[in-house]
Amino acid sequence: MSLYWLGTDSGVDFPPVNSALDEPNGLLAAGGDLSEARLLAAYQRGIFPWYSPGQPILWWCPNPRMVLAPSEFHASRSLRRALRRDPVTVTTNQCFRAVIDNCAAPRSHENGTWITTEMRAAYCQLHDNGWAHSIEVWRDSTLIGGVYGVAIGRAFFGESMFSAATNGSKFALMALCRQLTQDQFLLLDCQMHTGHLQSLGANLVARDQFLTLLETACGVLKRWNPPPHLSCD
Repeated sequence: MSLYWLGTDSGVDFPPVNSALDEPNGLLAAGGDLSEARLLAAYQRGIFPWYSPGQPILWWCPNPRMVLAPSEFHASRSLRRALRRDPVTVTTNQCFRAVIDNCAAPRSHENGTWITTEMRAAYCQLHDNGWAHSIEVWRDSTLIGGVYGVAIGRAFFGESMFSAATNGSKFALMALCRQLTQDQFLLLDCQMHTGHLQSLGANLVARDQFLTLLETACGVLKRWNPPPHLSCD
């Protein structure tokens, strides 16, 4: 099966997601751009960009899909004990660029980063226009963890998270899920399977099931307006 190529002048059209490749799982299209209109159209269709420096923009819709129902976040006893021992402060949208820069920083178990300069600029633009959000975890005045993603309607599309101290990203995700539950979000899209996400309550669902849920969650192109401070309790 040949790969569908997008042009920068082709509007926001994507091929049907059921035409995505089985190997690599979910690769749907290449090319195009990272304009706000294209990114929002992609997320509403269950498609996201993911590529490395030097590659064209690659668009994905894997099957199955890793999804976390916000109300089903699993906080282990040890995580709750850690929070009681050493309370943190959690904020939203206070330093989006610092969060994305930390997510892009080299990690010991990975080679390079998929958050290219072009990707960073695109998501900062989404943030400035109210679509992309960051959750920051602070110990005193030090940023120790965070997560960022895109919110449309009642769906949050998680992009990346980081920890600069033990449990930093877990605290961020726990606070995010608590707020998403309160705001009646239907899903937190985690994109790809990892054992770490599974341990926090995420599950694999068939692509068709995910897209049906997404259609309900993104029925209205509406921005999320989270409070400036979140609770982990």
